Amino acid sequence: DGPLVVTVDVQARVISVFRNGYEIGAAAALVGSPEHPTPIGTFPILTKERHNVSEQYNNAPMPWTLRLTWDGVAIHGGSTVELGYASHGCVGVPDEFAARIFAEARVGDVVIITNGQQATLGSPLAG
Repeated sequence: DGPLVVTVDVQARVISVFRNGYEIGAAAALVGSPEHPTPIGTFPILTKERHNVSEQYNNAPMPWTLRLTWDGVAIHGGSTVELGYASHGCVGVPDEFAARIFAEARVGDVVIITNGQQATLGSPLAG
């Protein structure tokens, strides 16, 4: 029980999920490139889309999507995370981990994306 908060450190390429202040999961994350950076800040989960595909990038599969911005940034599953590729600003996670976050997350839950800095709710980094 309790609120769900997701943190992403783009420098470390790690995503962590906390429930009521306790870490309940973590994984390697694929993040944006210098040309298409992952935005830094605090984002509510806007929508959940189980079988999403990218309209911008040739219908690329984006399973287990948790949309963070209306212009296309999301947390989603992907099979290339372990290969170390970069995204177009999204946070890609292994499919199994994406499915677990998708099951736990609710629209409105908070995602805090930082660049190597610690953030807590209410801090300047958390917006």
